[in-house]
Amino acid sequence: MTTIKKINMKNILTSVLIFSLITTLFTSCTNDNLVPYYGAETNQPGKITINGYSAVSDSLQLTINGKVILIGNDKKTAFVKKIDKDYDFVYFGDEGKTVEITNKVTKEILHTYHFTAEKPKDTLSFFAKENLWIDKVSSIRLGVLTKTGNSGYKFIFPNQNKYSKSGYEGNLDGILRKVNGQVLGTIENINKDKFGNFIEFPFSSPPTILMELVKHGTTESYIPGQKITVIMTMTNNKSKLIVLEEKSDANGVFTGVDGTLNLTDYFVFK
Repeated sequence: MTTIKKINMKNILTSVLIFSLITTLFTSCTNDNLVPYYGAETNQPGKITINGYSAVSDSLQLTINGKVILIGNDKKTAFVKKIDKDYDFVYFGDEGKTVEITNKVTKEILHTYHFTAEKPKDTLSFFAKENLWIDKVSSIRLGVLTKTGNSGYKFIFPNQNKYSKSGYEGNLDGILRKVNGQVLGTIENINKDKFGNFIEFPFSSPPTILMELVKHGTTESYIPGQKITVIMTMTNNKSKLIVLEEKSDANGVFTGVDGTLNLTDYFVFK
């Protein structure tokens, strides 16, 4: 009888000890100073809408935090020309997302973007071409024509001085003329960073127009001793977004400025 009582008492003490340990562990786990590893209380869904166009001769790849993103129903690892994709994910606490756009052949990183939970739904939009990149394309707005029969323009010059090395870093003005010399108007403050002011004028034939690029507020060429004229074509009842491009020969020597790239040929703008 005595032996049985001792064994029962030992079992009771063991049970009390185990219960105490569990209680202590539970209390420590609920301590306010402890934070879940991923900060679960701040986890939230995220979404990046990717809208771009690549005129680069090689295909491009998208990686998010180092992981290659599959594109399209056929799950390709790279794209050419147009890309429209929604990427859904979860932000874990303060962890951000880094998007890299890379030339798949050369492995060159062309552009890098960073996204955070401060704006869980965001947009990545771009136009890519060799030696040229235009960012935030989705935020660009067309100039609105005020009259039927007009032709309208906005300009941007992202690779100004790439080949000319003119030394002038200020804004430019474009003096627009018809082939007979008649001045159609002057558009001011053309620069590298964003599309500038809007200009419109009545369409007429022949549709060729000549734009002379000069330093802002002057009639002086932005390249010393060299008159720079851009040849463009008017289009009836159309507003254009023209990307000016410095061009070069095979040796990298400046040959002039081209004005044929029109972003409205690649995107739908409001």
